[in-house]
Amino acid sequence: MEKLKILIDNQQKERQPTAPLHQKTEQILNALGCNNHEISIVVTDDVQVRDLNRSYRGKDTPTNVLSFPMQEGEFSDITPGLLGDVVISLDTARAEAQAGGISTDERMSQLLIHGILHLIGFDHELGEIQALEMEEKSLELLRIIEPNIDLPAF
Repeated sequence: MEKLKILIDNQQKERQPTAPLHQKTEQILNALGCNNHEISIVVTDDVQVRDLNRSYRGKDTPTNVLSFPMQEGEFSDITPGLLGDVVISLDTARAEAQAGGISTDERMSQLLIHGILHLIGFDHELGEIQALEMEEKSLELLRIIEPNIDLPAF
């Protein structure tokens, strides 16, 4: 059996330690039962995320997180342990954290969870029920990786 493989590519000019992001990703995947999978996390800026959003979603604007699942589509059976890629814009995460009165670290945790949930099949854009399921799972996972954060009850 393969073991969990987490690849983190920090493309920021200012070097941030990746160990906390790695640890949180591992906690999330273990909680989801994906402890023998492979995932790639890219931390980048609004310029690159805007390019990706335009190329893959037809939206010419930066966004906070993009997910590229490898568990769906015609080639999903080639590498069944490969979950896919999560790309997070640190620029947008910082702006959203400031606007929301939370730390950048907390916002990055929220975006990491959101991206990973998309990789395993959650999709809030499919309707209200799916959005609520994704929100509940997000809060459950956030409680695991950020136990000191005051979160609303379900």
